[in-house]
Amino acid sequence: MTRPAFVTDALVQDLVRRVPSTGGGTWKLTEVYTGEVVVELPQSTPADIEAAFAAARRAQAEWSQWPLAKRLKVFRKFHSLVLDEQEHIADLIQVESGKNRRMAVEETCDIPMVVSHYLRRAPRLLRDTKRGGPVPVVSHSIEVRQPKGVVAVIAPWNFPFATSISDAVPALMAGNGIVVKPDNKTALSGLYGVRLLEKAGLPKGLVQVVCGEGGDVGPTLIDNANYVMFTGSTATGRVVGERAGRNLIGCCLELGGKNPMIVLPDANLDEVVQASLFAAFGNTGQICMHIERMYIHDSIYDEFRDRFVEAAEGLRIGASYDYGPELGSLVSVDHMERVRSHVDDAVARGATVLTGGRPLPEIGPAFFAPTILEGVTKDMLAGSCETFGPVVALHRYTDVDDAVAMANDTDYGLNASVWGEDLDDALAVARRIQSGNVNVNDILATAYASKGTPSGGVKQSGVGARHGDQGLLKYTDVQNIGVLTKQVMGPQPGQQYEDYAKQTRMSLKLMRRLGVR
Repeated sequence: MTRPAFVTDALVQDLVRRVPSTGGGTWKLTEVYTGEVVVELPQSTPADIEAAFAAARRAQAEWSQWPLAKRLKVFRKFHSLVLDEQEHIADLIQVESGKNRRMAVEETCDIPMVVSHYLRRAPRLLRDTKRGGPVPVVSHSIEVRQPKGVVAVIAPWNFPFATSISDAVPALMAGNGIVVKPDNKTALSGLYGVRLLEKAGLPKGLVQVVCGEGGDVGPTLIDNANYVMFTGSTATGRVVGERAGRNLIGCCLELGGKNPMIVLPDANLDEVVQASLFAAFGNTGQICMHIERMYIHDSIYDEFRDRFVEAAEGLRIGASYDYGPELGSLVSVDHMERVRSHVDDAVARGATVLTGGRPLPEIGPAFFAPTILEGVTKDMLAGSCETFGPVVALHRYTDVDDAVAMANDTDYGLNASVWGEDLDDALAVARRIQSGNVNVNDILATAYASKGTPSGGVKQSGVGARHGDQGLLKYTDVQNIGVLTKQVMGPQPGQQYEDYAKQTRMSLKLMRRLGVR
């Protein structure tokens, strides 16, 4: 197979030169479809990471003093550059992640949406806000939003371009510097995103990219940051959160999910079957918000199951850089083996494979067939742990209360989906699900792409949120400036404190009646 013409050795070498590496260590970044080495990715030492933070801080000291309008001008140009370069970015995403072309292009769309949203909201969110002081007329306070400093963005491999850059955009708009650590497997697209940011006018050095395995570089990364944005597994998120807490810095953690879908008896099966293909197999199941558990009402279960299995078996799977395949590869052979272990464990414990359940080495080294299971229980890996692959379990129910109880019977709470023609009924069910995101008559895009609303997990699926006002304000510290124009805070000359206390009580009662305080 021929790599896309855009992804030349010269381009790749130019990108990885951005990664500081004085120790000489490298990591073999491979083309997933073939297993061929694309580049020996430099690995950063703790000293390299400290130097990256120092460089970002120097650049941030100047960047934070730019007027907001000047900073936002960079992102208006960046928005256009990403759209102009969409196909090239998709090339890089596919080479390093193995996802199908359709999904790679959809990934690139996230950044223009985030940029566009915060271009509108940032002027209001970041401007000084005058508020009342303790004494009317002669005092007031000013709420000032100050950048935190340098933010560490730890990005995962499943959406390497979107998470590394989209999470950095609001932090940069707020006046911060960034140190990004992409996953070794998928470092190229994020590096290219930094190049585009600088082409749009971002000061060189403001965004640094360091590479290395988490255990090697994570502690130094967190110890030097003023805030941490992490996307990844719940297990790693606990480690990140613990270390951030030890350093008394904030963090936002978007973690794993074991996401449920409830199909009510009045749901439109044509729509549900089609949507379920993306729910279970979009990005080859490597989406934190994808569906791994489907609860179907008994009255429509058999028809849904048969139609869903038939549709899954008709999916076009391939290792191709065109728009033909509907399903691509898993990210690595190691991850494929993990997915297979979940399926094998389920079968060994009594589950039934309705379709799939096996690797597809005839297509590529890390391909795995779309897999639908029945009879999955919580004592199985596929029943309780996040599989993060093209594997979904079907369950039937007769009472909606049981369906809600089963949907909530998990330590996770990232995303959920409810399907039904009666929107009032569907919304009532949605409100009962313990999840940070719930989509009615959709899988995940409606909630996640609503950039004006915060998106995050509950329970073991995360802390904090991206998107919404919170998605920008979390990268700021609040400075409270109090202004007093007349010295009235205390007894006046010659006034007894007893008289001052009485006057204060009377004033507080009056202000309450007048609605002032």
